Amino acid sequence: MFDNFENIQVRTTSTTINLVKGGSGPPILLLHGYPQSHTMWHKVAPLLAEKFTVIATDLRGYGDSGKPSGDNEHLNYSKRHMAKDQVEVMQQLGFSSFNLVSHDRGARVAHRLTKDNPDKVEKLITLDIVPTRHMFSNVNKDLATSSYHWFFLIQPYDFPERVIGANPDYFIRSRFMKEKNADTTFTAEAVNEYVRCFNNPDAIHAMCEDYRAGASIDLMHDESDYANKITCPHLALWSATGYVGRSQNVLEVWKDYSEDVSGYSLPCGHYIAEELPTETYEAIHGFLSK
Repeated sequence: MFDNFENIQVRTTSTTINLVKGGSGPPILLLHGYPQSHTMWHKVAPLLAEKFTVIATDLRGYGDSGKPSGDNEHLNYSKRHMAKDQVEVMQQLGFSSFNLVSHDRGARVAHRLTKDNPDKVEKLITLDIVPTRHMFSNVNKDLATSSYHWFFLIQPYDFPERVIGANPDYFIRSRFMKEKNADTTFTAEAVNEYVRCFNNPDAIHAMCEDYRAGASIDLMHDESDYANKITCPHLALWSATGYVGRSQNVLEVWKDYSEDVSGYSLPCGHYIAEELPTETYEAIHGFLSK
C-alpha cells in the first residue's frame, strides 16, 4: 500500500514509534484516528509524496508502535505524551518544523502538539473533529448514540478490555462495516491490517487508555491553557453526514480555539481520507501550497 515508502522504527523517550516515510519536499506529518493506524493514509500519502516528504506514523498504542502500560492518572496516553512522541520522531528525522495533517484521535493529538509546540507546526489540518473540551461540554443523545465508544472505552479497567477481547475481530470489523459504502471505502488489505494490529490485548488496552485520558487528564490540560489559541494557519475539514457535521457549527467552534482557522465540509462520512482520497489530497495540497 505504500510503494516507495520506507518503514522506520524510531525510539522516543518513552516508547517506539512505527512509521512510513516517502517522497521529497516540505515535511508533512500524518496522524491517524481510532481504531486505525498509518494505513488509513494509504490512498492519500502516495499523492502527497509527489510534492512533499510524507511521514505517516502509528500513534503510541496503535499499529506497530509501542504500547506502554496504562497508569492511574492515564498520563501515558495523555495527548501531551502522545504529541511529544511525534515531535521527537520529527526531530530525529531531521525536521525542526513541519506541516501537520490529522484525523480523529490523531487530530486531538495534533491539537495538543500545536498548542504545546507552536514553533514546530507551520500549518495544521484537522479532519472531522471539534476540540475534546467542547465535545464533553456538549454531550447529548446524538453523541451518546453515534459515538457510544467514547463512553464505553472510558469505563474502568478492565471491563471494556474484557468485553472487546471476547471477540476483537468482530468488534473492529463492525466499526467499518456500519459505514455507508464500506465495501468500496475500505480496501480488504487495509481492513486486514487494522484487524491484525487490533487483535492484540495490549493494543485494546492502549486504545481504552487513550479514551480514558481524553475524559480526564486531557480535559485538565485543555482547561489550563484554554485561553492560548492555536496561532498557525489551520484548515478544518469535516464530514457532512457524520456527527460533527450534523451537530456542530464547526468553524464557529474552532474560532474559540484557533486564531486563523478556515474550512468546509466534504460530502462523505467520518473516514474522509478513505472515502474521498482525491478531494482530501486536493484540500491538503491546496492549503499547504499557499
